[in-house]
Amino acid sequence: MGNKQEELEAIVQLENYDIVAITETQWDDSHNWSAAMDGYKLFRRDRQGRRGDGVALYVREYIDCLELDDDDERIEFFWVRIRGKANKADIMVGVCYRPLNQDEEADIL
Repeated sequence: MGNKQEELEAIVQLENYDIVAITETQWDDSHNWSAAMDGYKLFRRDRQGRRGDGVALYVREYIDCLELDDDDERIEFFWVRIRGKANKADIMVGVCYRPLNQDEEADIL
């Protein structure tokens, strides 16, 4: 992953993003050490039992957030709730990957 990870980190730092969503990560447990980015919490959902097409979300460490749990394994997605500050509503941020050959039942989610 080396060069792609370095390129991602450089772009994120240059643009000063608070949230970064990635689809088709193609990560597995061997990428645990190299997927982390300084200053960011990493949320990810890897494709179970198959290679590729996972999703990831980087959120700045200072942002108070919580991953919402959903055990649907038909599709790679998840939601993170970012807590609003002082009388502001929470924000929901999600990332999703829909495989090209996915059946229509999964689209109803």
